[in-house]
Amino acid sequence: MNIKDFDFDLPEELIAQTPLEKRDSSKLLVIDRKTHDMVDTHFDHILDELNPGDALVMNNTRVLPARLYGEKPDTHGHVELLLLKNTQGDQWEVLAKPAKRLRVGAKVSFGDGRLTATVKEELDHGGRIVEFDYDGIFLEVLESLGEMPLPPYIHEKLDDPERYQTVYAKENGSAAAPTAGLHFTQDLLEKIEAKGVKLVYLTLHVGLGTFRPVSVDNIDEHEMHSEFYTLSEEAAQTLRDVKAAGGRVVAVGTTSIRTLETIGSKFNGEIKADSGWTNIFIKPGYDFKVVDAFSTNFHLPKSTLVMLVSAFAGREFVLEAYQHAIDQHYRFFSFGDAMFVK
Repeated sequence: MNIKDFDFDLPEELIAQTPLEKRDSSKLLVIDRKTHDMVDTHFDHILDELNPGDALVMNNTRVLPARLYGEKPDTHGHVELLLLKNTQGDQWEVLAKPAKRLRVGAKVSFGDGRLTATVKEELDHGGRIVEFDYDGIFLEVLESLGEMPLPPYIHEKLDDPERYQTVYAKENGSAAAPTAGLHFTQDLLEKIEAKGVKLVYLTLHVGLGTFRPVSVDNIDEHEMHSEFYTLSEEAAQTLRDVKAAGGRVVAVGTTSIRTLETIGSKFNGEIKADSGWTNIFIKPGYDFKVVDAFSTNFHLPKSTLVMLVSAFAGREFVLEAYQHAIDQHYRFFSFGDAMFVK
């Protein structure tokens, strides 16, 4: 399929710049892939879409303050590093700006030398492997020196960094938030659980590869970046029990979908405890093995995320739903509104 098959015109004013005051007050577009029905409602009504005996699966990754601003001690040139993933020990894969200043052996200093980075390897597209040197605990140093890495289409400063974390964020390691989960409050989760829905957590540390634009015309030639995931035995057993009893596995966000479908593909449809790296690319033609329904935000034109939703609900219907959302002035992207796809 061609990348143009997933394009649409999005007015810039629909790109949400700040989160709403209440997380669960976002709009929710409910779409049914079988009947092609669409219903406009609000996110707290997701409770009506969940049945006793279902499992709601959420990604509990926590976003690191992964953007660092420093300088080269020899030239005093300004450098920005965005941490993508920990490769080994104190070595990280990062996105560097301007990358041309950072050849192998170059050093960068942050916070008057409290943290330094040495370039170990040069990668494509501005990527670098760097090794950090510091005193104390790395995450504590990062908390004091780093900034929350908001996506490039958000131009407003975030007053409260916790609004770019889900209320259930726990496991440090992401370069971006699993934004479909930003709509949930503790109160809403308690109501969902009280209805008889199982709350299940997995971890996928979100890298920037998910959000990078597809640079090829033929989507079959696109290669996804790898991201680390974990599903515990307890979570896997709960999901097996739910499936066996006829309940649905309802995923929150594309990161949860990709984790569950990676495991389902690996084990021939079975749900097993597992961890590792995934570069699964879910596009039209993919046969879903675990996920029965999901919530997600509205994504970028021509993105792999639109392709994933299209794989589940059909490209033409998904683009029709997106046009409906545009016509009804839904808010798009990270701090935007949501859709429930069943």
